[in-house]
Amino acid sequence: MPVVSFANPKGGAGKTTSALLLAGELAAKGARVTVIDADPERWISQWGKMPGKPSNIDIIADVTEDTIVDLIENAAAKAQFVIVDLEGTASLMVANAIGMSDLVIIPAQGASMDAKGAAKTIRLIRNQERLSRRQIPHSILLTRTSAAVTSRALRNVREQLDKAAIDVFSTSIVERAAFRDIFDFGGLLSDLRSDQVSNVDRAIENARAFAGEVIAKLKGGTVAAKVA
Repeated sequence: MPVVSFANPKGGAGKTTSALLLAGELAAKGARVTVIDADPERWISQWGKMPGKPSNIDIIADVTEDTIVDLIENAAAKAQFVIVDLEGTASLMVANAIGMSDLVIIPAQGASMDAKGAAKTIRLIRNQERLSRRQIPHSILLTRTSAAVTSRALRNVREQLDKAAIDVFSTSIVERAAFRDIFDFGGLLSDLRSDQVSNVDRAIENARAFAGEVIAKLKGGTVAAKVA
């Protein structure tokens, strides 16, 4: 089953939030999802210990450089989707996970530091493509964007990505209180109360649009691989 990895050596780029949003939306549609929590902070593992985690989301937290390949392989044989939240370094663990991925999502805020981290990840993907002699679909996911205003820095980053012909998600992850609250209170976005958290409906809409685009990219990558 598809393996989707989230990678960017720049900390705070939104990897964990994006990974959990995707897992939640897939699970909400009834899919069996395994999350491999390879981030040292273990935020998704902590979320999984709170009330509200769907029974069709499994979380694997004990991940090392030596075990990640076996863990991904075993999870892919059982789950409909495997999501890997990687550590924020360009390590052998990250390289191995990328090499096993059907899609690598590179979250990045609209700032030059995040763009540089994304560039490092893309170089790592290119090396893994050469080693495995296959294309590894990958795309930049812009995160923590403003729903109202596009900043000058974000426009600059987007122009750089376009010039480099790097694929970018049409959907960006908007800065929403609801995305923070699921880590504080557990459960999915749909469990949050609109009278306690602002713009829950828009947060759900944003997450669904992102998940839908991930599915479309996975289908496109499968077709491309068969044609190649």
